[in-house]
Amino acid sequence: MQQKVLIIGGGLAGLTSAIHLRKQGLDVTLIEKDTYPHHKVCGEYISNEVLPYLQWLDADPSILNPAEITHLEFSTESGKKFIAKLPLGGFGLSRYAFDKFLYDKAIENSCNIVTGQVMEVKYSEDTFQVLTASGEVFYADIVLAAYGKRSVLDIKMERNFTHKKSPWLAVKEHYKGAHAEHIVGLHCFEGGYCGVSKTEDGAINICYLVAYDSFKKYKDIKEHREQILCKNPVLARIFNDCVSVFEKPLTISQISFERKDAVENHMLMMGDTAGLIHPLCGNGMAMAIHSAKLASEAVIAFANNKLSRKEMEERYTKEWNHIFLTRIKTGKWIASLLQKPSSVKLASLALTMFPKLLNTVIKRTHGKPITIASAYEYEIQE
Repeated sequence: MQQKVLIIGGGLAGLTSAIHLRKQGLDVTLIEKDTYPHHKVCGEYISNEVLPYLQWLDADPSILNPAEITHLEFSTESGKKFIAKLPLGGFGLSRYAFDKFLYDKAIENSCNIVTGQVMEVKYSEDTFQVLTASGEVFYADIVLAAYGKRSVLDIKMERNFTHKKSPWLAVKEHYKGAHAEHIVGLHCFEGGYCGVSKTEDGAINICYLVAYDSFKKYKDIKEHREQILCKNPVLARIFNDCVSVFEKPLTISQISFERKDAVENHMLMMGDTAGLIHPLCGNGMAMAIHSAKLASEAVIAFANNKLSRKEMEERYTKEWNHIFLTRIKTGKWIASLLQKPSSVKLASLALTMFPKLLNTVIKRTHGKPITIASAYEYEIQE
């Protein structure tokens, strides 16, 4: 019997899984609260590890002319710089362009995309009931959740991380100015760190994460940037030489890096909904896309009666933990290290003496190119 799949959230993970599942013939409805295209708070650097998978989906992003990124530039708060070659390299692509590109692909593949805000999901007798803010009700056999870092659904499900107040604030803007296209920058400042990279249209994406206790001492984003971020001479030069193209910065608060479960209420969680890696690792977008592949493969196996629902959930959880847990733990450790000035000095000394340490860290937070196993390319049983 044909399985009906509903996906909550139309970001990278949601759209990728929609394309994958439609490619295999499943009936897919995706609910996204915003219309396309739209900007999102995001580092906008994607590791090349996902390229083979995107090409298999017939969603090769090279058509968008992304910036080709080959090196990482890291600077301490004092401005001391280190450069490392990225083992796989990556590309710079705005979420404005990338999400719209994947949305168009999902539409081409006859995915039903609905604009709305999901408020509640009920599961009973092997069926999901999904309720939206407008009062619409959807029924599905399988639900995938990719609604982002935090949602009203998390609170309703009483997910563990919602009980802890998160201290992190993220800020993003696009700028015009000079910046080497092949470099993604990671620059430290007191209380946080900032990512800098080019996107497909030549704009510079600047996105940074800051501890709220550090930020709240200042009256606004501009003052905080001038007084704190610009103490790093590398960041000072970037901000002084570049001009913002946004009317105002995009922000997100209450960003939680606490442990999340990959399956909640029988829903397979993908992307940031399943687990959030610190942005300093530059691998969140690739992880979202990869998690969509894992979830899609598990769903296809379930739809073909290869797995029971329980086995599908267990398999996805096991694979998610195996592939991503070490990356997330490494990112959390690095972030805690960078919050301590004494640790930063030691790390700077270590990198000066052993430059290849930076390459080791990169490898610990990134994966190998995704392979597509033909064993997962099942025909859907009508």
